[in-house]
Amino acid sequence: MKKANIAIFERNEEFLNELKNYFEQSADYSVCATASTGDGALEALKAVMPDVAIIDTALKGLDGIKLLDHVKSLKPDCMSFIMSEFDNEKIVNSAINHGAIYYFIKPVTPHIIAERINDILDEKTSAYKVSDEIRDKRRTTSLDEKISSIFTTIGIPPHIKGFVYLREGIKMAVEEPSIINKVTKELYPKIGEKYSTSASKVERAIRHAIEVAWNRGRTDAISSVFGARVYIGNERPTNSEFIALVADKLILENLM
Repeated sequence: MKKANIAIFERNEEFLNELKNYFEQSADYSVCATASTGDGALEALKAVMPDVAIIDTALKGLDGIKLLDHVKSLKPDCMSFIMSEFDNEKIVNSAINHGAIYYFIKPVTPHIIAERINDILDEKTSAYKVSDEIRDKRRTTSLDEKISSIFTTIGIPPHIKGFVYLREGIKMAVEEPSIINKVTKELYPKIGEKYSTSASKVERAIRHAIEVAWNRGRTDAISSVFGARVYIGNERPTNSEFIALVADKLILENLM
C-alpha cells in the first residue's frame, strides 16, 4: 500500500517535531512538508503534493483558517485537519466551512490524530470499491459534505465521536433505507465493527451528539434544515428518527 503524504503546519515547534517524528516512524505516512508559520506553509504547499494536511489555527502570519482556502485551491484532493486550543463554535464552524474535515481540540496526542486520520482514510478507501471509481469518489465526497453541513448548521460539533458514527449511520440509511428498521440489530453493530467499538457505545455517542445539538437551542436552524418545525421545545428525536429524517432529506434531494 502506498504511503500517504502528510504535511504538518504547527506553530509550536516542539509539538511540530513530535508530530513529525511520530508520522515519520509510521509505515502508513511520509512527511512531505512541515512549517511553523502560515507563510512558510503556503510556500511548502506550492512545492509538494500532500494527501493530508494537519493545520494549527494559530499559525503566525497567515492563520490556519485562511490557509485552508489555499489548500483547497492549490491541492483540492488534500484532506485538511484543523487543530486549535479553543472549543469555540464559531471557529469550528468557520474551519468546516473553509474545508476542514475534522477539528481537533488541543491538547491532543499524535496517536489520536493518526487514529482519526486513519478512520477517514478508511472511509474514503471503502467508498472506492465500486466499478466506477471516479463517480463514486465524487458521490461520496458530496454526500459527506452535505451531511457535515447539516450537522454544522444544527450544532453537532465535529470533534465528538458521535459526529462520525452518526454520519456513517446516515450514509448507510441512504444506501439502504430499510436498515432504519434494524438500527439496534444491524446499524449500530456495523458501525461498531468499522470503528472497533461496541454497538452500545455507538448508540450512546449518537444519542450524545443529538442531545448536544438540541441543547444548543437552534430551533430555527433545525426547522430550516428539515423544512418544518418537526420538534418543539424540549422534544427531540430518537436516534433512529434523526437518522431517518436526514437520510430521507438527502434521498429526496437526489444526492444519490
